[in-house]
Formats: sequence, structure tokens, C-alpha cells
Amino acid sequence: MLRGIDPLLSPELLKLLCEMGHGDELFVVDANFTASTLARGRPILRLDGISLQRACEAILSVFPLDQVKHPVGYMQVCNAPEGFVNSAQQDVLQVLAQHEIRPEQCEPIERFAFYERTQNAYAFVVTGELRTYANFCFKKGVVVPEPTGAFV
Repeated sequence: MLRGIDPLLSPELLKLLCEMGHGDELFVVDANFTASTLARGRPILRLDGISLQRACEAILSVFPLDQVKHPVGYMQVCNAPEGFVNSAQQDVLQVLAQHEIRPEQCEPIERFAFYERTQNAYAFVVTGELRTYANFCFKKGVVVPEPTGAFV
């Protein structure tokens, strides 16, 4: 165990997050997502029994997001009005707000375009989330030293 590290972050998950480079994309997805099919040999870590919100809280506690227009993408709910977000997506948007990420920095991605985007994924984290369309993509940013010389 380590101090200050969310206990949900296993050694394997921490290693994976640490190995990712600037611009790499991590897909954090629901239990119904076809990660095994889409991964094609890329890493898949499972957080069975863990909600999407809880997984994102843990991951985002150590994972810097890129400074681009849309560092976050999520699967758009099919046949829903423009701008609609379901309860699982709302939960993650609340977590992102705690990290000063605004809703307009989160890009809704049509379902099949989301699947296509996974072709550039670094890795997948499959949660135990059973609510549908609970699939997010996070683009990794850089860690920069604080003015005091310490790292964040």
C-alpha cells in the first residue's frame, strides 16, 4: 500500500497509467463493452464490480488530462436528443468538474465512431458498470513541475 494513492489503483493499473505517454488514449468502459474484440492485443484491465464513476475517480486522481480542446470523449446515446447525457455520463462529468474539466471539453462521439476511435487506444479499463453508454476516452497529458520544482 502507498499513502495518497487510491486503493482501487492496483499495481498493474498504476504501471499501465505510468507507461502511457502524452497523447495516448485510455478507454474506461462499461461491463457490456466489447473490449476483448476491439483491443486486438492491447492491454485490458478489469475492475469488475466497480462503477464507472468510482473507477474514473481513482484513475483521474493520478492521470493528467491533455491540454487540448477535447481531452475527454464519451459514447453518445443512440437516438437521443443532441446534448443528452445519461446518468452514468452525468456521474463522470461531475468527477471531471472536480478536476476543472468543463462539459464543453468532453466530446460526444457517435457509437460506431467511438468503436473506430478505439483502434488508437493504448489500453482499456473495463468496469463493472451495468448502465448503458457508460464509455469514456481520456487523452493523457503531461506532468509538469510545480514552480517550487516539485512534481504534481
